[in-house]
Amino acid sequence: MQFLTQYFIIGVGGALGSMLRYWVATLIDSSAQKGGVIFPWGTILVNITGCFVIGFIFTISAAEGRLFLSSLTRQFILIGILGGYTTFSSFSLQTLTLAQDGQWWGAAANVVLSVVLCLIGVWFGAMLAATLNQMR
Repeated sequence: MQFLTQYFIIGVGGALGSMLRYWVATLIDSSAQKGGVIFPWGTILVNITGCFVIGFIFTISAAEGRLFLSSLTRQFILIGILGGYTTFSSFSLQTLTLAQDGQWWGAAANVVLSVVLCLIGVWFGAMLAATLNQMR
């Protein structure tokens, strides 16, 4: 039963984080586009704020931190809300953790593989979809 509770709590957090991401990005992007600027400022702001918040919550609620959060509450915030708000925050935290553990090659590999392979993935997906779009 606890297993289902975790999934439910994380899912609710993910929904809240996704709605928050949409609201913030839309607010920022609609303001920027009024000036004729077409650049993903909303996404950048979401990624930066998400990374700041995940680093802050993760550290302040760690075993040696000054704020106690139950395991379920940490999962709700770190995996649910912030995972829905931005997956870039999870990627950044995992990279930081690798670096703090002295796994510099692992941290570098995470950055390079994530960025390069994700760009290849999005390119391949777009090319496949474009090909399918051309089919009758």
